[in-house]
Amino acid sequence: MTVETKEKTRDRQAWMGLLARAEAADLARLWARYGAVPVHDLLRAPEIGGVMLRGRMGAVGDAFNMGEMSVTRCSVRLAEGPDGHAYVQGRSRDKALQAALTDALMQSGAADEVRAKLLDPLAEIESQRRASRAAKAAATKVDFFTMVRGED
Repeated sequence: MTVETKEKTRDRQAWMGLLARAEAADLARLWARYGAVPVHDLLRAPEIGGVMLRGRMGAVGDAFNMGEMSVTRCSVRLAEGPDGHAYVQGRSRDKALQAALTDALMQSGAADEVRAKLLDPLAEIESQRRASRAAKAAATKVDFFTMVRGED
């Protein structure tokens, strides 16, 4: 794998992760502002399924099944050629379609516009949510210390 291919893969993983973590309402609001939905064919219409979540005790123990999670997947092909794919947590068909369209557009000539109008605002929303969660957690922080009296 060339360095350029690795960078493209890393970039795509970043925007796919951002889309997967985004709230469906935030993505829908940004898509409404983006404008018209590009001409596309559904390779795989949004469909809901489940995946088994696995875990390990202490990250080193034997694997075990934690439970199931609902996911929705979708694949599209733009009229100009690029394919887009999405797997999102939950049962939102609209979010899966919008994420797949965003993935396809990011591989087309519209990538800069999509980044500016969709991905950058989503990243800012995610950053604000993380900061808010961190502030709430910090407010509950308790500092424990031990005082030592004299020496024996």
